[in-house]
Amino acid sequence: MTARDRARRTAEADALCARAYAASGGGDTGTALVAVGGYGRGDLAPYSDLDVVLVHDDGVDAGELGSRVWYPLWDAGARIDHSVRSVSGTTEASAADLKVALGLLDVRHLAGDPGLTLRLRSLLLAEWRRGARERLVDLRALVRARHELVGELAHASVPDVKEAEGGLRDATVLKALVATWLVDIPHTDLAHARRALLDVRDHVHDLAGRATDRIAPEAWEELAKHLELPDAVAAQVHVRDLGRRIDHISRTTWRRVDAVLAQERVPTRPRTPGLQRIAPGVALAAGEVVLDRGARPAQDPVLVLRAAAEAAERDVLLAPATAARLARESAPLPEPWPAEARQLLVRLLASGRGLLDVWSTLEETGVVVRLLPEWSRIRSLPHASAIHRFTVDRHVVETCIEAGALIRTVARPDVLMVAALLHDIGKGGLTEHSVAGEPIARAVAERIGFAPDEVDLVGDLVRWHLLLSETATTRDPDDPATVALVAEHLRTPEALSLLGALTEADCRATSPKAWSTWRAGLVRQLSRRTLAALLAQATGAPAPRGPDQEWVVPVEVHADGRAVAVDVERVGDGARVTAVAADRNGVLADVAAALAVQRVPVRAARAWSQDRFAVSVWETADEVDVAVLRQQVAAIAEGRLDPRERIARQVTSRRDPSVVVRPEASTTATVIEVRMDDRPGVVALVCRTLADLGVSVRSAHISTLGPQAVDVFYVQEDAAGALSDERAAQAAHALRDVLTATVRRA
Repeated sequence: MTARDRARRTAEADALCARAYAASGGGDTGTALVAVGGYGRGDLAPYSDLDVVLVHDDGVDAGELGSRVWYPLWDAGARIDHSVRSVSGTTEASAADLKVALGLLDVRHLAGDPGLTLRLRSLLLAEWRRGARERLVDLRALVRARHELVGELAHASVPDVKEAEGGLRDATVLKALVATWLVDIPHTDLAHARRALLDVRDHVHDLAGRATDRIAPEAWEELAKHLELPDAVAAQVHVRDLGRRIDHISRTTWRRVDAVLAQERVPTRPRTPGLQRIAPGVALAAGEVVLDRGARPAQDPVLVLRAAAEAAERDVLLAPATAARLARESAPLPEPWPAEARQLLVRLLASGRGLLDVWSTLEETGVVVRLLPEWSRIRSLPHASAIHRFTVDRHVVETCIEAGALIRTVARPDVLMVAALLHDIGKGGLTEHSVAGEPIARAVAERIGFAPDEVDLVGDLVRWHLLLSETATTRDPDDPATVALVAEHLRTPEALSLLGALTEADCRATSPKAWSTWRAGLVRQLSRRTLAALLAQATGAPAPRGPDQEWVVPVEVHADGRAVAVDVERVGDGARVTAVAADRNGVLADVAAALAVQRVPVRAARAWSQDRFAVSVWETADEVDVAVLRQQVAAIAEGRLDPRERIARQVTSRRDPSVVVRPEASTTATVIEVRMDDRPGVVALVCRTLADLGVSVRSAHISTLGPQAVDVFYVQEDAAGALSDERAAQAAHALRDVLTATVRRA
């Protein structure tokens, strides 16, 4: 109904404007009232403004006519964006401002002199076409800047249906590109996607009760009802699919614009594009991969992968018409796939940034689902975690791009690339996705022709693709149980190497924060220790275990039992804080409190005893002012500053915390896992609570997953190793009580 509603709103607005013009005494010659922009296109949403211009011939004085037209519109409650311009002034404004020019391309007559409107429209289109080559360069920059600022409709957590990449603004830009006569587009596909997205915007306006183009997370459920879809996920998939479709047309069209702009203005050779054969059945023409003369897709089932790999490796367009023909006519691949098909798939996946546009074309034309039916599980599927910047399927493609840069570091790049393609294939169901994905990945690997041992390797990589990142950030890498946990699941150095590369690619594709210098260091440290253990198992020798660094204890610590020596070192994108003090209960809590007072985010902490002294090393996410930190640590240690109240104000949570004892995680310490909202003072609060119980924190491992912090503490009795079951329960209850008190109920 929304298309009819838009037509009704436009007709009512047109009638209102015509009455206002007539009532103002506007004539039938020399002046005209015209609609521009979205109103000119007839795209009025429930709360849209009316973009109108009163145009007059250069020799005509409009006088007060404009005011006489605007007041009746205001009195009627219309929101208008208005101006009065001469014909020459309008064309000058169009030439001076690209955004104005785009709006004026949709000029539509409302009242007055229709001949003037027709002449103005002709002048504006002629001017647009005449300066197209120069203006399209600026338009390209304008579009890119908007995309970088707003993000992609298909992937943004709060998508903007108008301004985002793949949104309504891009559809308008595509019409402007067609108006240059330099390129053409698939008009029917664009019209369908644009009309459906306009419907979505109408519903968004209705739900919000105001003019807005952004879909808030809480709006998806109600939007689904308006769109007559089953649930919020279906609504997201619908909207994001529309954005992908428009974005695919936009990317393809801009590539063709770039090719046109690169051509000579006055060609010195015939314009007819020649075919350059680049592979059997595949040719290059006008910068696009097409089928060679005589290509027979029905007789060459590998042709589609050959064409795609060539396009992606050259980072050129796979002509959509070619991809569509291949989707229609290609013979199905035999099972298992021939070796050439598997090798071409790996080439495609490892091609780098060129993969993105080629994969998009394969998706839009249905090729991907023909080759990989399991892909439909994750297409346009939103991620449950806010840390992800893309939908699941786009994240997988980005993971392949990142993995392609790492193929020189592994012995089996083919296994790495296929594991990258399949690592999240289990998402979209109720079962944990790595568990659900393993049998799917094994079936796919077998179908595409991998040997049994290779199928096992792909399955293991998918099953344990989170193992290194989760273990490295939530467990103590120096604890033998941590290394044993990883080695238990990755039984060979080859598997460990592949998982290390997959972990890096997966994290890099997730977001920049997911592969920080700190996280990368933890994963690599755990990988090195696990590799040493695996090699030791193979040779029968004991696994090497490096001794803790011996720290030179400062003189002031020897002299004063309450003194704490603090040193700060800049490391990567954060800092490393080292504190040395006489060994006593609560030293770690004092340093944690001082860092919390400065609101310094703590990534990890490690503490140990050296003779009769306590050494702790802290990894932080921000730079630290060492002078201020020393003063605050000293004030807290000496009792001159009680930071508890200030920390309590920092540590607030919207949800109940989770405190769990993990007895299986270590044989030398008790492991307590705390999950709650990410706040700077949580580590300090936990350390102080444990210190008050007489429990020492040996190490702390802090990991942030979206809005949630997962903090893991290895704790021991002061002189008795791991806590007894009773003491562990006592510590967990104490922490739960303290952290629950921070919850702020809505």
